[in-house]
Amino acid sequence: MFAKLARTGVLIAAIGVAGCNDSSMKDFAPEANKPLPDKILADMKAKGMVRTSSVMARIFKEEGKLEIWKAKTNGRYDLVASYDICKWSGKLGPKYTEGDRQAPEGFYTVRPSQMNPRSNYHLSFNIGFPNAYDRANGRTGQNLMVHGACSSSGCYSMTDAQIEQIYAFGRDAFQGGQTEFQIQAFPFRMTAANMARYRNDPNYEFWKMLKVGYDNFEITKVPPKVDVCEKRYVFNQVAPEGTTFDPTGPCPPTTQPDSLKTAFASYEKSYDAAFNSAVNSSNPPPKPTIAGIKEASIVSDWSKRRARGERVPIEPPSMNADGSVTETTRMGRIDSPAGRKMAALDAEKEAKRKAEEQRLAAIEAAKAAKEQAKAQALAEKEAAKQAAQQPVVTAGVEPAAAQETQQAADADQGTVSKLKKKLLGMFGG
Repeated sequence: MFAKLARTGVLIAAIGVAGCNDSSMKDFAPEANKPLPDKILADMKAKGMVRTSSVMARIFKEEGKLEIWKAKTNGRYDLVASYDICKWSGKLGPKYTEGDRQAPEGFYTVRPSQMNPRSNYHLSFNIGFPNAYDRANGRTGQNLMVHGACSSSGCYSMTDAQIEQIYAFGRDAFQGGQTEFQIQAFPFRMTAANMARYRNDPNYEFWKMLKVGYDNFEITKVPPKVDVCEKRYVFNQVAPEGTTFDPTGPCPPTTQPDSLKTAFASYEKSYDAAFNSAVNSSNPPPKPTIAGIKEASIVSDWSKRRARGERVPIEPPSMNADGSVTETTRMGRIDSPAGRKMAALDAEKEAKRKAEEQRLAAIEAAKAAKEQAKAQALAEKEAAKQAAQQPVVTAGVEPAAAQETQQAADADQGTVSKLKKKLLGMFGG
C-alpha cells in the first residue's frame, strides 16, 4: 500500500511538469538559484535520494524546528535537513483571524506560483493559508510565509542562509516534476508525552485531529492524502469514484487499505499505553497557547490599531487563563508612513489642544481681572460712603480751660481799672 501511495504521488507530479520549466527557474534572482551544499547532496545520495526527488516540510513550533524530508528511490521519505526556526510569532495554537499574529498550524500545500525569489525577506514562499479547512471554519489571513530576514508577524522566519537551502529543496523538486509539496505545521511533536501535557488545553481537540495526519506519516513515511469534510481534516481516505469531499458538507463514505488500518491500529495501541503512562508521570509544564477566537480578536484589534499608526502597547495583549487580559504599559508607534502620518496628525491635534487651552486660560484670566477691578471699585465706593457718614469734629476749648481763661481776663481787667483810677488821682482827674 505504501508503494502505491508513493506511485500515486509520482503520477500526480508528472501531470504538472509543464507548469514550471527550467527557463523560468533560471530567471530567478541569484540567491534563488544557489545549489545545495555538497554535504547535503552527499547525505542525500547516501540515503538513496536524487537532487530533484520530491520533498515535504514539517514544522514544530515548541521546538522551533523546520524539517525537510525527501523521497528516496523506494518512494518513502526520510529526513535530510533540520533547521532552527529563527522566529515565529504568536503562541501555540492555530491561526484564527487576520492580524492575530498567529503562525498557522495544519496541512498546507506549496506550488511553484507561491515561490517568491524577489521577496523583501531575501527569499520566501507562501504556505497556502487559508486552506480548505481554514476557509470552512471562517479563518482569515493572507501572505503567511516561510521567509528569510529573521523577522516574523505570523510567519515562520529563517536566517537568509537557511532559507536559501530550504528554497533550493523546493526549487529542485519542482524541476524534477513535483507539482506541489506539503507543509505539516504542528504545535509540537505529537507524542504521547506531549499530548498528555496539553490534554486540558482548549486547542486539544484541534490537535487530536492534526495528530491523525501526523500518525499517518509516522506509519507510512509518505505525505498523507489530505481532504476536508464536515469542517475537519480527513487523511488517506478513499471516496467512491465520482464522489468529492465537500469542506462544509457531510463526509462521503470512504475506505482505507487494510494494510494501513492494521498498521494504524497497532500504532494506536502502543500510543494509548504510552499516553496513560504519561498522564500519571511528571512532565514539563505546557507553553502558552492561544485562548481561541476571543484572544485572537483582541490581538487582531491591536494589530489594526498599530497598522493605522496609533500609539499602542509595545507588545500585543495576552489573555490569561482566568480570562483577564495583560498589556504592557510601554507604548509606542510603528515606524511606517502610516505611523509617521498619524504622529503628525496627533502632534497637530495636540498643538490645537494646547492653543485652545491657552485661549481659554487667557479668557479666564481676563474675566478674573475684570471681576477683581469691579470688586476693588465697589470697595472704594463703600469706603467713601462710610467716610461721608462720620460726624464733623470741631476744634474748641474745654470748659475748664475756658473758665480759667475768663478768670485770667477778669483779673487783668481789674488791674487795669485800678491803675486807671490811680493815675486820675495823681493828675486831678
